[in-house]
Amino acid sequence: MTRVLTLLALVVVLAVPSVRGSEIPDAVLIFEAADGLPDSVPSAAPPRFVLRRDRQVFVGGSDKIYSGLLDKDEAKAIERRIETLAKSGVLDAPASFGGDTDTRYRLRLPREGERDVVITGDPASAPPALQGLAALVTKLLRFDHPSLRPWAPAEYAVSAREGELAGGCRAWLLALPFDRVLAGPQRIPVADAVRWPAGSDPASVCEDGRRYVVTFRPLLPGEQP
Repeated sequence: MTRVLTLLALVVVLAVPSVRGSEIPDAVLIFEAADGLPDSVPSAAPPRFVLRRDRQVFVGGSDKIYSGLLDKDEAKAIERRIETLAKSGVLDAPASFGGDTDTRYRLRLPREGERDVVITGDPASAPPALQGLAALVTKLLRFDHPSLRPWAPAEYAVSAREGELAGGCRAWLLALPFDRVLAGPQRIPVADAVRWPAGSDPASVCEDGRRYVVTFRPLLPGEQP
């Protein structure tokens, strides 16, 4: 699994659209980074890393999610690193490491004044003032832990926008009315969409003579669309 997650980290392009304004209850840290494959929708991927107050962690790729539990010292070490960065002021504004500025990450810290930081560039190119932040980003991109196990969500947040993808399209045959999906993200049980792609891999839907890009974003426990 470590090799898979590391490969996903090599090329990361994170869009920061309003669709990812949902909250994850009890989160201490939410780190978003998604692959930039053609026709992918990065905003529909699960977060790359989430640490909750109960020390539970979630580690995501383009659609797969793993969950584990840190011990108290491991969780505290991450929290102390966040506190140090917050006190240094590097989390008060967008940060750029330099290098490939098309590479983007998003760091959300609900317990640190609701900080929401967009970071660009290659951590290896970070200037001295951003070395601490670069070290955190690198750690989260490569995060692994003996307790991690595959985790399956119970629900998706399904979203749609008008647009075309390469290839054909499928009809919307789910029980959830499509006009509700067009109005905004909707919750849907995973069991109702087992044959649909999930995460950053979108589906093409034909409805009323128009084509739409539809995504099914995995929801973490308690997360709202």
